[in-house]
Amino acid sequence: MAYENLDQKVYQVIKEMIENRKLLPGEKIPQEKLAKELGISRTPLISALKFLEHEKLVEVKPRRGFFVRLFTIDEMISIFEIREVLEGLSARRAAKSITKKEEVQLRGIFQDFLDVEDIVDFQSYSRADKQFHVMIAEIGSKEFLTTILQTLNIVALAYQNITSEGLIREPNETIKDHMKIVEAICSHDPELAEQLMRDHLKTTIIQLKTIASETAN
Repeated sequence: MAYENLDQKVYQVIKEMIENRKLLPGEKIPQEKLAKELGISRTPLISALKFLEHEKLVEVKPRRGFFVRLFTIDEMISIFEIREVLEGLSARRAAKSITKKEEVQLRGIFQDFLDVEDIVDFQSYSRADKQFHVMIAEIGSKEFLTTILQTLNIVALAYQNITSEGLIREPNETIKDHMKIVEAICSHDPELAEQLMRDHLKTTIIQLKTIASETAN
């Protein structure tokens, strides 16, 4: 049981490192360094890495070790198509069940960016973006879809666009989408909340398809 608990802790630590971009897409995971820093043996570390491999966040390269998975544009398009459906459902459900306290928290996520004419702090915005999508999933889906959506959000942030902190669209553009979704959810309008969330993610899909097309030519 102690080993199982340790495996889970190590798994969570590495998953958070990928999520927070301390381990970047395509980067080799330094097993010896991690084991030393965490004060553990290689056994729980390998166990955690294998579980992350099962979640598609890590990949094994023969005779080279474990790497943070680097997703292709086509893979990203598929992921966002799944997110469009599931997060649309989460937004619909969140609009039906959000509490006054949760409304305040949701409205506050992007508060620091509302009066910024040109958002250039991609790192802070990326954190807010992640918090926004995770919170809506938690409100609307409880435990049912939250874990699935968390993994898909990590995948989105693990996209190879390293210079923009994993963000595919410009913050100055998406902040408008985000605030419209917030208003729809806080106004308890499930149909509008779902539509706005799906449109938000669909726009990203269109952009990814454009990138894929340009890359192919």
